[in-house]
Amino acid sequence: MSDITKKLDCSGLLCPMPVVKTAKAMKELAVGDTLEMISTDAGAMPDMQAWANQTKHELLESEDLGGKYRFLIKKTH
Repeated sequence: MSDITKKLDCSGLLCPMPVVKTAKAMKELAVGDTLEMISTDAGAMPDMQAWANQTKHELLESEDLGGKYRFLIKKTH
């Protein structure tokens, strides 16, 4: 597992805010850094996959923790 550079808690936020806040947080990181994002919005699972595909950042992990969703995203550019 990659070392986590920054943690972002988007609990309680609904679409599109987890993606919006993730995009903003990624801009503050250096290439190779890893962001951990936590969300309570079930829509975040497909949204984060689509966002990663669109932006070409690497979605290292996405897991359903039973009401919470955890993502690890590596900044690639």
